[in-house]
Amino acid sequence: MEDIGLSPKFPMAETLDPLSPSVNASPPGLMHKLRSRFSRNTPMSRAPGDGYVEFGEFRSERPGVKKVGTFAGVFCPVVLSMFSALVFIRMGYLIGNAGILVTLAQFGIAYLIVGFTVTSICAISTNGAVEGGGVYFMISRTLGPEFGGAIGTLFFFANVVSSALCISACTEALTENFGINGYLVAEGTGLRGGYWYQFLYRSTLNAVGLGVSLAGASLFARTSLATWVTMVVCLASALISFFVTKPMIIDRPSSNSISNITNFTYTGLSMETFKENLYQDYGRDYNTPNGDMVDFASVFGVLFTGVTGVMAGANMSGELKNPSRSIPAGTLAALLFTAVAYVALTLLTGATCSRGLLINDYVYLLPINIWPPFIAVGMLVATFSAGLSNLIGASRVLEALAKDNIFGFLLRPMVSESGNPVAAVIASWLLVQIGIMADSLNDIAQVNSVLFMTSYFAINLACLGLDLASAPNFRPTFKQFSWVTSLAGLCGCATLVFALRPAYACGVALAACSLVVALHFLSPAAADPKWGSLSQALIFHQVRKYLLLLDPRREHVKFWRPQMLLLISSPRQAAPLIDFVNDQKKGGLFVIGNVTVGRLNGTGDPLAEDHKYWLKLIDHLKVKAFVELCLAESVRAGAAQLTRLSGLGAMKPDTVLLGFRDTAPPRDFFLDPTSPYKTEEFDLDTEHIFPARKTASLLSAGEYVGIVSDVLCVRKNVCLCRNFHTLDMAAVERRSAHLQHIDVWLVEPLCPHADPFTVRALFALQLAAVVRSARGWTHLRLRVHVVESHRTAPPTASDPNIPQLTQSLPVLNRLDQLLKLLRINATTHSVKDWPELPDRLNDSADSGLYHRIPVNYLQKVNNILKSRSSGTAVTFVQLPAPPPAAADADEDLSEQYLKVLDEMTKDLPPTILVRGLKSVTSTAL
Repeated sequence: MEDIGLSPKFPMAETLDPLSPSVNASPPGLMHKLRSRFSRNTPMSRAPGDGYVEFGEFRSERPGVKKVGTFAGVFCPVVLSMFSALVFIRMGYLIGNAGILVTLAQFGIAYLIVGFTVTSICAISTNGAVEGGGVYFMISRTLGPEFGGAIGTLFFFANVVSSALCISACTEALTENFGINGYLVAEGTGLRGGYWYQFLYRSTLNAVGLGVSLAGASLFARTSLATWVTMVVCLASALISFFVTKPMIIDRPSSNSISNITNFTYTGLSMETFKENLYQDYGRDYNTPNGDMVDFASVFGVLFTGVTGVMAGANMSGELKNPSRSIPAGTLAALLFTAVAYVALTLLTGATCSRGLLINDYVYLLPINIWPPFIAVGMLVATFSAGLSNLIGASRVLEALAKDNIFGFLLRPMVSESGNPVAAVIASWLLVQIGIMADSLNDIAQVNSVLFMTSYFAINLACLGLDLASAPNFRPTFKQFSWVTSLAGLCGCATLVFALRPAYACGVALAACSLVVALHFLSPAAADPKWGSLSQALIFHQVRKYLLLLDPRREHVKFWRPQMLLLISSPRQAAPLIDFVNDQKKGGLFVIGNVTVGRLNGTGDPLAEDHKYWLKLIDHLKVKAFVELCLAESVRAGAAQLTRLSGLGAMKPDTVLLGFRDTAPPRDFFLDPTSPYKTEEFDLDTEHIFPARKTASLLSAGEYVGIVSDVLCVRKNVCLCRNFHTLDMAAVERRSAHLQHIDVWLVEPLCPHADPFTVRALFALQLAAVVRSARGWTHLRLRVHVVESHRTAPPTASDPNIPQLTQSLPVLNRLDQLLKLLRINATTHSVKDWPELPDRLNDSADSGLYHRIPVNYLQKVNNILKSRSSGTAVTFVQLPAPPPAAADADEDLSEQYLKVLDEMTKDLPPTILVRGLKSVTSTAL
C-alpha cells in the first residue's frame, strides 16, 4: 500500500503558516491547548516599528520621546543605585562586625564578580541594538524565551525587592533623623515609631515614588544629575569630617534596645583604633527584633546590595540615546567611582571609630559630620533615588515581558502605547508595597542579594555561551572580555550564593527551573519564537565537533545500530510505517526521504515551502527523524541521490526502506476518524497537503525494481515494507492479546535448502531483535523459523563474525546454538512441509528465473507463512535478489519479479522483505 511514488508539486496557500496550527485545526495536544489558552489567540497589536527587536535590527526613534546620554542616563543612576542603603546607613554594620580586612576582602570579591558581570553586560550590549527591558532584553535575545523569560521574571522580582529595601532604608533614615529623640529634632519630639507607623512612612515614600514613575522615567533620568551632585556633596562632607572632627563621645541611638552601653567613642584618626578594627568580631544586630547574631554570610548579604545597582544603567536602555555606547562607558565609570568611595570610607571609618560605636550605631556618620544635615540629606537622597530607580527598572522589565508575550494574556495589560508603561508601574508598585511589610532591612537584603546574584549568573552564562558558540554575528565592540571572564563571573556567583545562603539559593534555582519548564510548554513566545536561542547555536557547535570525531574508518560491528532511510511518497498513507521505523531505529539515524519530479527553473527553491510542512509532520507524528527532500528528473534518480547523499559524515543511512508497490486502495490516516494519526493540520479548503497517491500514479515496475537494484549496488541494505496500513501501533503499546509474536524466517524463499545462517538471514534476525527491544514491543515473543531439510545445502558465504556452528547437528539445534551465542531470547520452529523447487530454478543470476517459478509454489509458501502468522505483529522475510542490473530496464521481467513478491506475501500481517549485505551481528566482547 505504501510506495515510493511520484510526489506531485502543489501550490502552498499563502494564508497558512506552516509553523503554526492550521486555520482549520483544533490544537492536537494538551500542552498546545494550554499554550493556546494562555495566548487567547489574540495577537497583540503593535505599531509599526514598535516592540522589541533582535540584536542588530534597528528601528527609528519615536517622535516626541526625549532620550538621555551616558552621564545622566547611566553613570548617575548606577552610582545612586549602588550607594543606596549601604554608603550612609550600613557601613558601620559591615566594618564593626567584619573588621577592615574582611570588609575590604568582601568588597574585593563583590567587585570582582560584578566586574566580570559588567564585562559580559558590555559585550552583549555592544553587540547590537538594545531596547527597553535592559538586562532581560539581553538575556532573552541570547538564551531564548524560556530561559530569558524565567531569568527576566526573577530579575523583575529582584528589582522589586531592591526597591523595597531602599524604601525601608529611607524610612530608617527618616526615623533616625526625625524620629523621637532623633539626631535632628529636639528631645521628646519627632516622628512616632512602631511597626505600623514605619509601614505608613514606607507606604508614603512608595506612593511618592509611584507618582514620579508615572510622570515618566525620562524625568527621573534628567533629575538624576542633580540628585547625584547632592549625594556627592554629602559624601564629600563625610570624608572631610573624618579629618576635621575632633574626638567625641556619642550617645547610643534610641533605636538600639539591645546594648546596655549608653555611649561610645569617636577617636578621630588613630592607629590604635585602626588596629582594633582590623579583624572581625561579630556581634548582635540591634536592627532585628531579637538581636540576631551576625555572621560572615549576613554581612556579605548586606554588602552585596551596595553593588547590585550596576544594572541600573542597563535597565534605562529604552531611554538612552545610544545604549550600546552609554551602557559600557557609564557602568564602568560608575563601578570605579563607587569602589574608590567604599574603600575610602572603609579605611577612614576603621581608623576613627571604635568598634562599639560601629556595632551599636549604624548611622555613625551623622553625629560625627561637620554639619549633620549633610548626612541626613545624603541618606534620604541615596535611598529614595535608588528605590525609585529600581521601581522604574522593575516596571520596564515587566513591560518587556508583556511585549514579548512571555506570559500571554496574563501580562497583556502591561503594554503601553504611550511610552510610559502605566500598568506595569502600578503592578510593580503594588509588589513593592507588599515587600515593605518586612520589618528588617537586613533580612530584605539577603533575599535581594540572592536574586541579583542569580541574574548575574544568567548574564555571564549568556555571554559565555555566545563566545563558546563562535557565532559569526557575535562581534561586540567592547573587546575587554573573554570566555574566561564570563566563566569566572558565572562560577563566582554560583559558589557564593550556594555557600552563603544555600536555602535561598536552592529556592531561587528551583523557581528558575520551574519557570523554564513552564514557559517551554505554556508560553506563546516559546511556541513561536521571534528571535534566536543560544541553545541552538551551542548544539550546532557541539554536533559539528562530535561529527568530526565520528570516524567511519573506526566503525565496528559490535556497535552497529540501524541507520534508516525511509523513502515515501505521501505520509498520509504511510503514517504507521513512519511510526514503526521510528521504533526500529534503536537510537540510530532515521531519515525520511521524498522525491519530487522536476527541475530548477531559476525562480528559487521549489521545495523550500514543502520542507516546512515536512518538519511540521515530524512534530505531529512525534518521531525523531530528519527530512531530506530531493528534486530530480525521475523518482529513480532522486532515490539514488538520497541513498548516496543522505546523512552527514559517519552518520549516513545503511538501510533503505521502501513501501511495497501494489494496487491496494490507499488509506488516508489523516482524515480517517478512527486513525490515531488523525489531523486537519494539512487540509486546506481547496486541497490537501501531502495528497495520497492514486493507483494511476504508481511507479512503473521497471523504475521501482531499478530503485531496489540501485540501493544494493551502492552496498546498502534494503527493506520492502508491505501491509503496514494494517499495523495498529496503539494495540501493540497497550499489549493487545491478539498481537503476541514477531516472526523471522531464516529461509531463502527461492532457495529453501540454502544455509539459513548467512549474512542476509542474520541481518533479518538482528532487525527483528532490535524491534523487540524497543519500548512498547518488549512483551512480544520472538519466533525464528527455519526449514528442516535432509538435502545438502549448497555452499554459501557465512557470517564472518559468527563462530563456526557444529555442522553435524540438526538445523534446529544449530539455531539454538546461534541464538545462545547472540544472546537473543527467541523460540525456534522448524518447517518440514516447505515445498520443493526444481534445482534448475535455484540460479538467481538467471534473468529468466522469475518467469519460470510455478505459481503453485508461491501459493504454498504464502499459505505456510499465513498458517504460522496467527497473533503476529510483524513478519521478517528474506527478499529474493532482484533481476540482474542489465535486466532492470526490462519492464516485463520487473513486473514478473514483483508478482512473485506479491504472491508470496499476499494477505500477510505487516511484512518486511529484507535483503542485507553487511554483517551486523557479533559474539565478541
